[in-house]
Amino acid sequence: MKANVGGIDKVVRIVAGLVILSLFFVLEGSARWWGLVGLVPLATGIFGYCPAYGIFGINTCPAERKHA
Repeated sequence: MKANVGGIDKVVRIVAGLVILSLFFVLEGSARWWGLVGLVPLATGIFGYCPAYGIFGINTCPAERKHA
């Protein structure tokens, strides 16, 4: 599992993940569970790996692009 998510991409994913995850605490009823979708971009930003990027051959990590 090589890193394929670069710096700016990581920051955007983490911020977006936190914003979406905050909906879990803001929304009421069954709609609040949609906030857990924010765990996906949050996790991909923290770990620096996106499975969808791997499938499509996308790599925004400059350190990994030099060695590839």
